[in-house]
Amino acid sequence: MTETITPDSEHRSLISRLPQLPRDLALLARFDRPIGWWLLFWPCVWGVWLAGAGWQLALLGWLLLGSIAMRGAGCVFNDIVDADLDKQVARTAVRPVASGRVSKKAALIWLGALCLIGLAVLLQLRWEAQLVALASVALVAAYPFMKRITWWPQAWLGMVFTWGVLVGWVQFRSDSLANDWAVLAALYAGAVCWVIGFDTIYALQDREDDALVGIRSSALRMGGNVRGGVAAFYFAAIAFWAIAFWLLRHDWLAVVTLFPAGVHLLWQVATLSTDDPINPLDRFRSNRFAGFLVAAACFVVGNA
Repeated sequence: MTETITPDSEHRSLISRLPQLPRDLALLARFDRPIGWWLLFWPCVWGVWLAGAGWQLALLGWLLLGSIAMRGAGCVFNDIVDADLDKQVARTAVRPVASGRVSKKAALIWLGALCLIGLAVLLQLRWEAQLVALASVALVAAYPFMKRITWWPQAWLGMVFTWGVLVGWVQFRSDSLANDWAVLAALYAGAVCWVIGFDTIYALQDREDDALVGIRSSALRMGGNVRGGVAAFYFAAIAFWAIAFWLLRHDWLAVVTLFPAGVHLLWQVATLSTDDPINPLDRFRSNRFAGFLVAAACFVVGNA
């Protein structure tokens, strides 16, 4: 069974116990790789907590469910669009649609089911936040095509993956958006830079295959300067977040709350190996902890 599971699966044994069709649907939605929905969920938390709304655990539970469902839906859509490309890349050739184990028709039905879960989550939000969430649909739909037309699909992914920052903030502070726009813009810009950094690390796994089949990525564009490039984007992320915190509180202690996250991102860069296939995946996955550290900083600053 393991030959039908991608090499970077995090729950190989759990998924392998499922019958064939449920296993393939779980793999198609990347349920075996929870790192994706963690990275989608944390920006939602940042927006809610920096807005000063308190814990909001019930809402965060809904947003977590939405992150799982919509990350899965995005992956299903991506695999439908990229089936022919995935067949040519060693790491993705065993994906359910690329390998032919799941038809595109069945994948579309699964996509619809996941979107219905997303709709249920959407209905828990106030109407202003609903509009913001729906505005991301065009970005999500365009993402699979970016690797064909730009060397920076990671930048587009950054805009898509961190949209929850805007949703979480608007859910509680839509009435003061005219005054808070600079705070929100800086928080969002930092989040986008963070994604460009960690997804460049992730793209290191596929550089050789991507170059052969014509897929573009920031990891290829940076060439031998990947470590420096990732460091620059991580630095920009911390700088933008610091600006957001300062604009909100005008207190240097607020900026200091980002120190743990900065140290963690520095560790990623300092220990990154561009030649070891395991190291980039480990550093990429460690961003679930980076997301938590930024969330903790947002809670302290937003609710002080």
